[in-house]
Amino acid sequence: MDDIRILTPTDLGTLIVELRTSGFRVMGPTRRGDAIVTAQIRSVSDLPQGVGDTQEPAEYRLHDRDDGAYFGFAAPAQSTKPVFFPAEEVVWRGRRDHERGGHFTVERDTVDAAPIALLGVRSCDLRAVQIHDQVLSARHFRDAHYTARRDGTVVIAVACSHPAATCFCASLGTGPRPAAIDPQTGQPSYDLLLTEVIDDAGHRFVAEIGTDAGRELADAVEAAKGTETDRAKAIEITDAAAARQTRAIDRDNVHGVLKASAESTRWEDVASRCLACTNCTMVCPTCFCTTVSDVSDLAGESAERHRVWDSCFSADFSYIHGGPTRESTTARYRQWITHKLSSWQDQFGMLGCVGCGRCIAWCPAGIDITEEAAALGRMSVLGSPASAAMT
Repeated sequence: MDDIRILTPTDLGTLIVELRTSGFRVMGPTRRGDAIVTAQIRSVSDLPQGVGDTQEPAEYRLHDRDDGAYFGFAAPAQSTKPVFFPAEEVVWRGRRDHERGGHFTVERDTVDAAPIALLGVRSCDLRAVQIHDQVLSARHFRDAHYTARRDGTVVIAVACSHPAATCFCASLGTGPRPAAIDPQTGQPSYDLLLTEVIDDAGHRFVAEIGTDAGRELADAVEAAKGTETDRAKAIEITDAAAARQTRAIDRDNVHGVLKASAESTRWEDVASRCLACTNCTMVCPTCFCTTVSDVSDLAGESAERHRVWDSCFSADFSYIHGGPTRESTTARYRQWITHKLSSWQDQFGMLGCVGCGRCIAWCPAGIDITEEAAALGRMSVLGSPASAAMT
């Protein structure tokens, strides 16, 4: 939609009030201790104004900014994934019914289906939500809890202007500016896209309208009309952010490289550094592996089944009939990166990585998925992985 508006910081606060008044639960970035996390936003004061971040391999730090930016950081420590797909949730509850001879009655748990407004979601995380839409909600058997939470979502995305050293979304085409249309569904990706601008002309947000709902929100806060010059300024900011990214994955060739590298000696090299701690999968915005946990009270009167995030790095994850199918860290790391960058495309028609860089920042050993993919590519070009030098 060719409609540009200009929001002031005051308008941003009014927008949050408008969303909450309309019944939305607003979820966005906020500071909790020494990290920026995604949590409920009740007013503009909850946003991490004046806070920046530094993300390097095995390093995450916050620092103060002197420009008052509300979105002057790369990405929250955790993505928006837990909003729709929480780390733990009840699937069903059962109670012993003594009036029916002591039999158990079981009922499915219902979710709080209050509509969600994602505020400040970055392009990489928005793309991850779209991937989960396909994996969890668009196939024949839907994830009922995910679908209930996701329905009716309003998206106010924010274009990224301050990428971290670990970011590589530009190479995957997933940021720093989100695509207006979801490539899988052909539907609009966002209702509003904000680009924060701080220059000699002041502090403002260039708002690009994505849907009629987005236009209604802009009208509700009486956002001023913008121009194509304002849009050009927004594009200039995100183009500069993309140019500052130094990490990359070759998305045109990585699928084939991973398929050809099943017996590469590189896996032993990375396994010697990997702690199999599961950090990378816990912060990944697209990983969706789970297990179930059954609990009951001591009297045997009630029971619950919980769905809990799991990880392919866990030895028990592939356990079947006497032992795990992937016993070694070598096999587990190979499974993770090969699924993320190759077989995911075979399953779902897209890569399973969005270039957010969290797996690099939160890996205690500083293992870099972009370097591992590049190393496998170099060894593949040499033609003999077993004889290639480890670099």
